[in-house]
Amino acid sequence: MSTPADTDSTESGPDIRPSPLVLRTFGEPRFHTDGEIAAIAFGADGTVWSIDETGILLHWSPDGLPLSRAFLSDLETLWCFAPNAQLLASSNDDLLIWNPADGQLLKQIEQSSWVTALAFHPNCTTLATGHDDGAVCVWDTRTFQLLGRIVAHPKSVSALAYAPNGEAIATAGEDRVIRVWDTATHQQRANLKSHTDRIPALIWNALGTQLISAGWDTSARVWNPPRSEPLILLNSHAEQVTTLAAHPTTPMIATADSDYDIHLWPDPARGRAEQVLHGHIDEIHSLAFSPDGHQLASAGADRVIHLWDTATGALLAGPNPKNHHPIAVFPSGGTLFLASAGGPGFRLWNTHTGAEIASDDDISAECVAADPQGRWLAVGGSDTLIRLYDLAESGTPPRLLEATKPPIGELAFSPSGHLLAHASPSDGLVWLWNPADAKSDAVLILIEAADGCTLEGLAFHPDGQRLAVGGIDYLSTGERDGAVCIWDLSTKLKTVTFDLGVYSVAFDPSGRYLAGAGVTDRVYVWDLVTQELIFELEGHTETIRALTFSPDGSYLLSGGDDMTVRVWDVLSGRLLMARAFDSVVQALHFSPDGHMLFMGNGNTTCSQIEFKRLLDD
Repeated sequence: MSTPADTDSTESGPDIRPSPLVLRTFGEPRFHTDGEIAAIAFGADGTVWSIDETGILLHWSPDGLPLSRAFLSDLETLWCFAPNAQLLASSNDDLLIWNPADGQLLKQIEQSSWVTALAFHPNCTTLATGHDDGAVCVWDTRTFQLLGRIVAHPKSVSALAYAPNGEAIATAGEDRVIRVWDTATHQQRANLKSHTDRIPALIWNALGTQLISAGWDTSARVWNPPRSEPLILLNSHAEQVTTLAAHPTTPMIATADSDYDIHLWPDPARGRAEQVLHGHIDEIHSLAFSPDGHQLASAGADRVIHLWDTATGALLAGPNPKNHHPIAVFPSGGTLFLASAGGPGFRLWNTHTGAEIASDDDISAECVAADPQGRWLAVGGSDTLIRLYDLAESGTPPRLLEATKPPIGELAFSPSGHLLAHASPSDGLVWLWNPADAKSDAVLILIEAADGCTLEGLAFHPDGQRLAVGGIDYLSTGERDGAVCIWDLSTKLKTVTFDLGVYSVAFDPSGRYLAGAGVTDRVYVWDLVTQELIFELEGHTETIRALTFSPDGSYLLSGGDDMTVRVWDVLSGRLLMARAFDSVVQALHFSPDGHMLFMGNGNTTCSQIEFKRLLDD
């Protein structure tokens, strides 16, 4: 890496208003869009395409960076990608066919009835449209001529799906009946009745031997046409199954439901979901498998593309409540720098110019910490290693500090920079190193640092001799939701324990107060002189991820999953303001002089805000 040279609140508090006060944004919103995502697809090269309901077509690299952007049309009600994103169709009362590669409209075809469903032939030579009069029309995608028309249903068509060999097409209507048609003769092959509510989606498995239907009657159903009864009902969903996707080479399918969960079925005929994937916070509109089947993409109303490992169910990209976007702010050579982790690597910016100084996408980076004196930068990832960069020696490789169990959960430097603390959520240990010690051996290990809880937050006391460790007791083994423990590092003893679970902790600059972001969506403030809880600050409506005190000690700031930043008066506990932003707030840091506030956002960007303007707005 090249380094730079140079009183309890009440609900009657202030109204929440969006803030236009972001001076600069660092980084790009990976896999995040401005509108609800209507459809997604993988290209043959493994890149990802998306179209949102405002008509913005985006092409993404596999790691979520936007490659291109084009505005197509905001008048469409339906969007559908062809296999490998070769073409894109949209419709309302007209049918439009686009070339995603350049965003150009290839043809607009006037329709005599409203288009309600779309499906491309597997070889992309034809496109089927379902209509509100129950008809299905078939179009040549090269000449744009009408090839045929099937009177499929007495009511509107709700879903269409071509068989993998292209020899059959399945249709579903608002009459809750599924029919299968021969694509050459347009003769009916099967009439399938079983659903008791709307059928929004159909797919065939990779072999074309099974047809799967999604229903608003809590189930997806597996059919073997022309057999008229379903082979099995997949009943582990919420009230509605909203969309489907089929693996390109195996029997696996994916289903999404109205609880915003995705179910992976390796063999649907066996009726058992192997994985249930949690991560979306709103309706899922589209699912797509990668060409090799190793990944599944999902997207919808929450405006974020999620990528999943189909073998393990792990979330590869997209917001994850278990992960966060940490940042660190530090001076070097008289210039302020911002470091960011939480993605495939870490990044470093000059906050005065906005220029990116260094980045490294080749390592795992889940946490980052900067020495307040400006010499050291520590980066921890999913392995057991902390990479310690000496910013005084530009271009030198990092020193590796090794702990016992991955991942590296939290990192914190002491105010003098003489100690670096690391907490792993998997073993309950806190390791401490002296960054200047070339031997790279830990100087101290704290066992059961948070009384048997997971380790969620670390903070050094301003005196550098005490360390607060906060965590959560998910099993309530101690008959509480977690604990905050304060350790005296000179005696290696635990001096204080507060029995409340927290996600984050912070000391005020004087060292008298300790704040914790509680699991109950409240901010707790303790007086360390009396060792009493003095404030329970209410207002956040979702999990609080970040806490920080202003450098002068006057203000306490909190931010979280409700996409707000709240400012509290330290002495009274009064809520002074609440500001809404465009993304989940996962980290908060002040510049040393307190003039600037930096936010680590859930959409993988960082924001710079002038704090006084935020207060005065």
